[in-house]
Amino acid sequence: MLNQLILVGRLVADPELRQTEDGKSVTTIRLAVQRPFKSGETNEYETDFFSCTLWSGIAEATVDYCKKGSIVGLKARIAQKDFLYETKKLLTYPEIIVEKITFISSNKD
Repeated sequence: MLNQLILVGRLVADPELRQTEDGKSVTTIRLAVQRPFKSGETNEYETDFFSCTLWSGIAEATVDYCKKGSIVGLKARIAQKDFLYETKKLLTYPEIIVEKITFISSNKD
């Protein structure tokens, strides 16, 4: 069985490092990935936006080497997450968890 996702895109904002209560480093990046085909209606390339979670060393390296506009390649996996509202309504959503990052071009000074 295989759970693997490959994405190449641009960061839409500077990554910010956070610490969990138990001291683990984490950052969430928003990645803009242009589709490889033009839309039939507007004849323009559309873009998808993905939120991706990075942990520990790759989170720290991404914050150190990247900023808004940097192009990165990601090897990731998708995890299914649940969130229970106070009203007892359950929200289920996918989370992209990055396992490896490649810095293709950086806008970092």
